[in-house]
Amino acid sequence: MRKKKLCLLISTLGPGGMQKAMSLLAQYFTSKEDVEVHLILYGISKKIFFKLPETISIHKPNFDFDNESRFISTIRTLLFIRKEIKLINPDVILSFGEYWNSFVLISLLGFRTPIYISDRCQPDKSLGFFHDKLRKVLYPLAKGIITQTNAARDIYAKMISHSNIAIIGNPIDNRDGNSSSVLRENVVLSVGRLIPSKHHDLLIDIFLKVNMSGWKLVIVGGDVAYSDVKSVLQEKIRNLNAEDRVILAGNSNKVDEFYRKSKIFAFTSSSEGFPNVIGEAMAAGLPVIAYDCLAGPSDMIEDGKNGFLIPMFDDNLFVEKLSELMGNEGMQAEMGVNSRLMISRYSIERVGMQYYEFLFG
Repeated sequence: MRKKKLCLLISTLGPGGMQKAMSLLAQYFTSKEDVEVHLILYGISKKIFFKLPETISIHKPNFDFDNESRFISTIRTLLFIRKEIKLINPDVILSFGEYWNSFVLISLLGFRTPIYISDRCQPDKSLGFFHDKLRKVLYPLAKGIITQTNAARDIYAKMISHSNIAIIGNPIDNRDGNSSSVLRENVVLSVGRLIPSKHHDLLIDIFLKVNMSGWKLVIVGGDVAYSDVKSVLQEKIRNLNAEDRVILAGNSNKVDEFYRKSKIFAFTSSSEGFPNVIGEAMAAGLPVIAYDCLAGPSDMIEDGKNGFLIPMFDDNLFVEKLSELMGNEGMQAEMGVNSRLMISRYSIERVGMQYYEFLFG
């Protein structure tokens, strides 16, 4: 039996929700006996943060991207993608990345291989005049577009002239989240890259306003390239004399241990496509309190059942609901059980099969 060839394209596999989703899909597809999986990693950083199956074929450029010769490096990358796709000769291509999907479509102009694309950001986010125009021109060339939420589907249907748009959420890895043997601690956990749109500074203020004895706020995540948000947050924590109550844990490839030891998950991001970390927290049995940003949280959180949805930047209500949750162990337990039940619809197997049927159906 001839295997179906799937080629995944992504610029980077460093820490991040998009990268985690791609790695989980790679694991799912390599488990299928009828699929041969290739992955092209073509961005500036070639480091792989998430574990990939040994059976996947990984393709990387044999040259470094030189920012000082950006135009030449871009052309070399474009030609590399064309060459690798010609050699692989896949049946289907799946590309992730809002700034990169247009680049992939340009790179593969003239190829007949069906290309499926998915942006992973807040759906109404402007990428700038040039990239917004490119999307409107190039995205209709794709065989299909994958959005992660109902809100994203509606926005893309108006923004892009395309008849084949699917709604498929992110796969959530819950294999390590269900352990009940670890004693939970009085920890409010947040996980996410240290970027301005996550508003960790506001979360610190909110937590300290609750001012409940014996509790800590732990933030897992590190700086992204060319930024130094961590030092700004550290200075804020020092100025508030909160070093013993607010912990910046940095990046971790064992984030599941933080989920298992914590009691509550808090999320103050204002811009999301589909926040994996909310799903992972739910899979670990945590109640979630989050800003109700445009896409993502409202697809996963049922207000009052498995957590609380807070209107954007209504920090007084955030303080009130977080305080209520921190002070009520029965509510934490009940909402945690509901979280586990409700997140099962995003299991790797269910989401992987949705991708399989959309790509190969």
